[in-house]
Amino acid sequence: MSQAVTQRASADLTRQIQLLQSPAVTRTRRTPRALVLCLAAIAVLTAADLGTKHWALDRLSQPSSLGSDPVCAADEYGRIQPQRAQTAPVVLIDRVLEFRYAENCGAAFGFMRDVPTMVRKGVFYVAAAGAVVLLLWMFIAGRGGTLFAISVPLIIAGAVGNFVDRVRLGYVVDFVRFHIDDRWAYPTFNVADAWITIGVALILIEGFVDGRREKRARSGRAEALAG
Repeated sequence: MSQAVTQRASADLTRQIQLLQSPAVTRTRRTPRALVLCLAAIAVLTAADLGTKHWALDRLSQPSSLGSDPVCAADEYGRIQPQRAQTAPVVLIDRVLEFRYAENCGAAFGFMRDVPTMVRKGVFYVAAAGAVVLLLWMFIAGRGGTLFAISVPLIIAGAVGNFVDRVRLGYVVDFVRFHIDDRWAYPTFNVADAWITIGVALILIEGFVDGRREKRARSGRAEALAG
């Protein structure tokens, strides 16, 4: 994913969140029951992510003595040696989809993989904590609608799942690999990345819909005043 596309997507998401926070699309404060359901969903989704990663560690990799020391630190040639060695992948669709072990020292889909370790950790920890606090506050305050409410546990579970990996292992376990006969491959990802991607997509959709609704409301007020 190019830097320009990434920046554009980030700007779009920021605008959509601002729309969700505007008074025109604010809902009533969510009930304690809704919060309990949200927290339960976060727990289930996080468990699903961590469970699949544990399976990938056990089934798709084995111990190796060649890992970088410290973890995720580049050697003199700029290479980062994995902590565990790959074993045979599990092929789901021949030449298209497989489960293959990979270690991600960056963010989702390998973003920031080559940034210095301390800077990378600081960014990840602050970003994860900030995302959890902001989304929970917006959820409790009643921001957004149904799609936003669904997106909150997805994004938080994804952030927590990858955060647990970073604290526990020093890297994130990825294992879902799409490719076309090994001539092209999408960046290997995990269940947490999928949760985050789905959640962000739902926020963008909701922000787009609410933005159009707000635009129509402004147009209606303008016509009423003109009439």
